[in-house]
Amino acid sequence: MSRMVGTVSRGIRAPIIREGDNLRKLVTECVLNAAEQDGFSIRDRDIIAMTEAIVARAQGNYATVDDIAADVRAKFGGGTVGVLFPILSRNRFSICLRGIASGASKVVVMLSYPSDEVGNHLFSDEMLDEKGVDPYRDVLTLEKYRELFGYVKHPFTGMDYVAFYMDLIRSCGAEAEVVFANDPREILKYTGNVIACDIHTRERSKRLLKSAGAERVYGLDEILTAPVNGSGYNEKYGLLGSNKATEDKIKLFPRDCQDLVDGIQEDILRLTGKHVEVMVYGDGAFKDPVGKIWELADPVVSPAHTAGLAGTPNELKLKYLADNDFAELSGEALRDAIKAEIQKKDADLFGKMVSEGTTPRRLTDLIGSLCDLTSGSGDKGTPIVFIQGYFDNYTAE
Repeated sequence: MSRMVGTVSRGIRAPIIREGDNLRKLVTECVLNAAEQDGFSIRDRDIIAMTEAIVARAQGNYATVDDIAADVRAKFGGGTVGVLFPILSRNRFSICLRGIASGASKVVVMLSYPSDEVGNHLFSDEMLDEKGVDPYRDVLTLEKYRELFGYVKHPFTGMDYVAFYMDLIRSCGAEAEVVFANDPREILKYTGNVIACDIHTRERSKRLLKSAGAERVYGLDEILTAPVNGSGYNEKYGLLGSNKATEDKIKLFPRDCQDLVDGIQEDILRLTGKHVEVMVYGDGAFKDPVGKIWELADPVVSPAHTAGLAGTPNELKLKYLADNDFAELSGEALRDAIKAEIQKKDADLFGKMVSEGTTPRRLTDLIGSLCDLTSGSGDKGTPIVFIQGYFDNYTAE
């Protein structure tokens, strides 16, 4: 009988990771111990993935509010700083904002509306329509915003992020101002010194600001790209991908991960004879249809992965074949015809109708989303994910 089980994703428990832990050894041992305890075998092309959080923790990649403040002060001189398009997040952005405010005399925050870049809404689209506001043209002061939309709280967190961010800035001794607009160049009416805090649109924002005559422009990806007073850093992403660790400390996105994933791959091959793929993953790239949040607050889903995880899926759409090429077949004849079609499929199905409807995303983004959903973000205690059968298809026995 043909194998009945396809892709399986397992959360693997691990010890609480501390700075200096040998993650290469620990991850390998956890996977091997789980396989022995749970009675599964490691196979070629299985996938081992680990959260970016445990990699950064093992690296000790942390920085404080004072470290951020020192870098901001060095780059902008300690005067007024514009904070452009930050996401609405206590975990992701509040410590960054605390550091920025501690390194400036005044902070002008420009929020996009009705939502931030990753889908956290200040207010609903329906309210936008009801009030007759044009998000492409209208610039709102705090007073106008309050007059139109009042004190709307986030449906999941219960936070009024406008008040939260302004209070946070003032608590750091800086003056606070907030404005609402969707054209990044509007912030230049308030200051020529700007930190572009958007994640996936940051290059466009920086380009528009510079072409409009901004004095000094940096992105969050350009703050803490080198150590400050011995702090952690990320030379490629700076503060992007950081998370709150304590009230005055952040964990940065991990750096130098390639040797780690390649090393685990080598160790599993040496110990089991099997060639697995390995990756580090952060946020999965998916959207919540109710809260409307697009999960990807990290700059990338996977900061490092082994070579076999590059590229996109090359899959046929079984429903398309069943409804079109083999519409007259059923039962074993249909099964055999589809298996034969899979076995002879082209090495590259790009642009072919038989692949229409398959998910057009990179493998690392798809697998990272599966991993993020498997491990969760709370108290499951499974920062390692082991996936089997991901590269199987209907012909696999």
